[in-house]
Amino acid sequence: MIPNTRATVWLGYILSGLVILFMIFDAAIKLVPIDAVIASSTALGLPATAGFARGLGMLALACTALYAFPRTSVLGAVLLTGYLGGAVATHVRVSSPVFSHVLFGVYLGILLWGGLYLRDERLRAIFPARRS
Repeated sequence: MIPNTRATVWLGYILSGLVILFMIFDAAIKLVPIDAVIASSTALGLPATAGFARGLGMLALACTALYAFPRTSVLGAVLLTGYLGGAVATHVRVSSPVFSHVLFGVYLGILLWGGLYLRDERLRAIFPARRS
């Protein structure tokens, strides 16, 4: 069982903070949207319009906001997992490099859930880490 210490909770907040900062950055470049976002949309086979990029940015920002607040953090984590799963599927579809592009969403998802697991005692009670 992972102990509920201040260090554990702080590590959870740090991991969650990294995810939140990255997702805010990701949403911001889509809301603007910068030229690289439009160019990468084309390369990924997505609509290369500012409206589409802004829609993704708003979706990412909404899911991140839900994740950031303790009362809705589990819902935000589930929604962000779906968002990241869509990114993974998109990169698989266009045969992007596996470890840098395809699995990036998986890496972020691990940080997302790991941070939430460490900072939320209720989640640790539902899914206890046990030694055999």
